[in-house]
Amino acid sequence: MNKTILVSNRLPLEFKISAGQLQTRPSVGGLATGLKSVHHSRNSIWVGWSGLTEEQLDNNLSTEIQKKAFNERCVTVPLSESNVNDFYLGFSNKALWPLFHYFTEYVDYELKQWEAYIEVNSKFADKVLEFASDGDNVWIHDYQLMLLPMMLRERNPTLTIGFFLHIPFPAFEIFRTFPWREELLKGMLGASLIGFHTYDYVQHFLNSVKRIIGHEVSFNEVHAFNRIIKTDSFPMGIDYNQFHSAALRYQNRYKKNPSELIRRINEHRLHHSGTKLILSIDRMDYSKGIPNRIKAFEHFLEQYPEFIENVRLIMLVVPSRSNVPQYKRLKKETDELVGRLNGRFATINWTPIWYFYRAMPFEDLIGLYASSDVALVSPLRDGMNLVAKEYVATRVNHDGVLILSEMAGAAAEMQEALFINPNNIEQFTAVLKQALEMPVEEQAARIKILQERLARYNVDRWAGDFIRALETTTHPHERPTQCKKVTESVIQQMRTNFIVAKKRLVLLDYDGTLVGFKNDPALANPDEALYVLLDKMAAIEDTEIVIISGRDRTRLEKWFAHKDYSIITDHGVWLKRTASEWEELELLRTDWKEHIRPVVENFVDRTPGTFIEEKNYSLAWHYRKADEDMAVIRTRELKFVLTGLVANNGLSVLEGDKVLEIKSSSVSKGKAAAKLLARENFDFVMAIGDDWTDEHMFEELPNESYTIKVGNKKTIARYFIDDSTAVRNLLSQLNLS
Repeated sequence: MNKTILVSNRLPLEFKISAGQLQTRPSVGGLATGLKSVHHSRNSIWVGWSGLTEEQLDNNLSTEIQKKAFNERCVTVPLSESNVNDFYLGFSNKALWPLFHYFTEYVDYELKQWEAYIEVNSKFADKVLEFASDGDNVWIHDYQLMLLPMMLRERNPTLTIGFFLHIPFPAFEIFRTFPWREELLKGMLGASLIGFHTYDYVQHFLNSVKRIIGHEVSFNEVHAFNRIIKTDSFPMGIDYNQFHSAALRYQNRYKKNPSELIRRINEHRLHHSGTKLILSIDRMDYSKGIPNRIKAFEHFLEQYPEFIENVRLIMLVVPSRSNVPQYKRLKKETDELVGRLNGRFATINWTPIWYFYRAMPFEDLIGLYASSDVALVSPLRDGMNLVAKEYVATRVNHDGVLILSEMAGAAAEMQEALFINPNNIEQFTAVLKQALEMPVEEQAARIKILQERLARYNVDRWAGDFIRALETTTHPHERPTQCKKVTESVIQQMRTNFIVAKKRLVLLDYDGTLVGFKNDPALANPDEALYVLLDKMAAIEDTEIVIISGRDRTRLEKWFAHKDYSIITDHGVWLKRTASEWEELELLRTDWKEHIRPVVENFVDRTPGTFIEEKNYSLAWHYRKADEDMAVIRTRELKFVLTGLVANNGLSVLEGDKVLEIKSSSVSKGKAAAKLLARENFDFVMAIGDDWTDEHMFEELPNESYTIKVGNKKTIARYFIDDSTAVRNLLSQLNLS
């Protein structure tokens, strides 16, 4: 049975050294809770860092950590202090975190830290592969390990790899500023399935893939590296029953034996029965919008003084990354804002803000949730935000109001909350007043709907849905059609048939097949290595090499007429066989160009980065250099405009790789290939091509022919091959004497 290997920066265990002794306890909340069901209900292991550096551990402690981790089906990745400083505190949290949360002014790019990021991702890869077997599922988590999927894919392509990003994926205009943007995208694309919290994040990622590295995107699928990578949104839930049950227990037990905090809240409730409590809980992070929230509360008290002494804001802020300069400044600003507001509005009997800068036990957290009338969740940017969901789960009496930032991922599914733009202080103030004055009946109606949804789509459902989606993805070494990959064994079979054949025909497309694509087709000249390769094959007795291309006769004659191979140009208009004159296979008119060219030129003028390539018998509109999204729109428009024009002139529109070509309907590579086959008795036929024009050629060839598509695309060919480099490798192996 295949294993599931969970991978995250930290293990779901907390290790602490006290008086030389190792203490261990399970982590609570977040990912540890989210993956508990997957980890305990499956044949699984969890790979991650222990939280202690190599410098903190002697051999005995290191061995003890490994044993204790292994007892919990966990495997530790050893990291040095420099690894942690450069990879985690440095690159992950000084470059990726601020960039992905749109705080570009805080981004710090250092080559040394990027190199550490690569090194640590490689360390994780080594540890995963130490325990992974062929066919295992690997589920990788979050922004610290974005290179890991491709590292694993390259070393063991049989793995089914999932990746989940728990923070926002930024819009293209933000992500494009990242110096190593291509490396990150390619790293993620090593996965079979890539998950995000919201649909918007999925679209931002796909947009960056299209516009930065140019891979084909179809709906939520990326066609890259001869695989199909699926993307989807999986909004993370919470352990709803845990929070709801804890709130019920709080009503009965915690009120009888309360902690100091809960005792103070109970006293407040007793002596100030009309006072409303507003709760906010965050890590001390600039993405959470804490200063904005305090300023908005101050403005609220200015605008509505009737709420003075009748409302209190409880702020629980958990320390985070306290050594990072931005976080130090944020802490200082928060302290000053709280002090200023309390100093300005406090009375003998009332303090506007209760401010706690510390973590709290779970029981106290439940007490805060259950006691608060309003939850104020107002991040400037947040991947999901589970505090909003936890608050709703604790509302056992179906009361309470959730105010939620539009910028939190949770906003996409919690439509019954009151939404705010955290940067709009007037809206912030108005919505806070609305929440405090909301009738109980409306509170109940909103909370009930939210609770039903959260109970249904809880954290176990989230994890289960992702795993099921991962298991249904096609393995990278398989293909969903009958088309088979050209492997070494297939090449050996081809070579055997090639050697024993009496008469051989090899049909080769040019652009995208023998050479890679260029932004300017005029620059895709044959290189010396290609000439040597084709010359060697053409020299084999009873072997005819045919360059069959949509290129015009003038260009291909210049490149290949002096060689001992045949040429078919203009998609099948002209044929020149070895040592023969040019033969016109189709007699075509070209006066239609005068009517079509102005239409296409209009689209060139409207679409920067596009141009017309005029051939003898066709017009090609190239959009490889155009903006990806604009090109999609313009291509659709141009095809629509051309529909009536081409039908009336006996023309057709062909879609190639980032090109639309208008040509005569009576011409095709398939017809030209069929005419060649009719003239000779070939017992070995091979054809290789990369676009739709080559499909006509594949269709006309005998069933036993070796038809090969370049790239992972829909095709009727029997085989597919990675790229032009792999094509040349195949031809080289057939050339072996």
